[in-house]
Amino acid sequence: MPFPQPLALLPEDLAGRIAFLAAATETAAAARDRLVALYGDAPAETALAIVALGGDGCMLETQHRLLGRNIPVYGMNCGSVGFLMNDFREDALVERLAVAQAAMLYPLRMRAVAADGTAHEALAINEVSLLRETRQAAKIRIVVDGKERLRELICDGVLVATPAGSTAYNLSAHGPIVPLGANLLPLTPISAFRPRRWRGALLPGDAAVVFEILEAEKRPVAAVADYTEVRDVRRVEVREDRSLSLTLLFDPDHGLSERIIAEQFTV
Repeated sequence: MPFPQPLALLPEDLAGRIAFLAAATETAAAARDRLVALYGDAPAETALAIVALGGDGCMLETQHRLLGRNIPVYGMNCGSVGFLMNDFREDALVERLAVAQAAMLYPLRMRAVAADGTAHEALAINEVSLLRETRQAAKIRIVVDGKERLRELICDGVLVATPAGSTAYNLSAHGPIVPLGANLLPLTPISAFRPRRWRGALLPGDAAVVFEILEAEKRPVAAVADYTEVRDVRRVEVREDRSLSLTLLFDPDHGLSERIIAEQFTV
């Protein structure tokens, strides 16, 4: 279940078993040096827990690096937004890890077929987005679970987000915030021109979404899964990959579910 849970998978003694990964900033690097001096440092490949130092981008990079291994990651904010991060403090780190709550997430798997017929696969922790490449608006057909749901969307783009990613690009595109455990995926248009009143949809977590690019030569579209971009796509398939899981750790008073709920009341 993706609801916050007490962390029971880490031993009480974590001395020398924590890996510290820092974003490429002076602030994060200095914080890492101080924490390593206090708690030691283990290789990321053999650590029992990872502490990521930076902002949300650092957390995403760390999770992509660890995909398939599901090592718990505890983020501490040394960046700007830090929605996926805990407050930075040097003291009592082992104690904080011992009582941390775990949020389990699943990535999206994108399969994009380019103009030359080649297929590209990538994983997204936040969202898979389709974006127009030129001044011309994109024309996209949307099929969900084998059924055509929108014959032609004229837009700057469209995206499918995970619940954790629903507070990122999806939110800035006026998509809905999805609480963890809701088993829903937001499907959100980006600057839709036609149909103008369509604001997107909430899909079941196991939905298979297919985007087909119309008039692709005239209106080229790129597909982006977090950091992976495929240019001039013709067809893009997106669905949740439950064979992979990610574990994020949060202080009990500031868990991810609470943040997602609180964000919906931010004015």
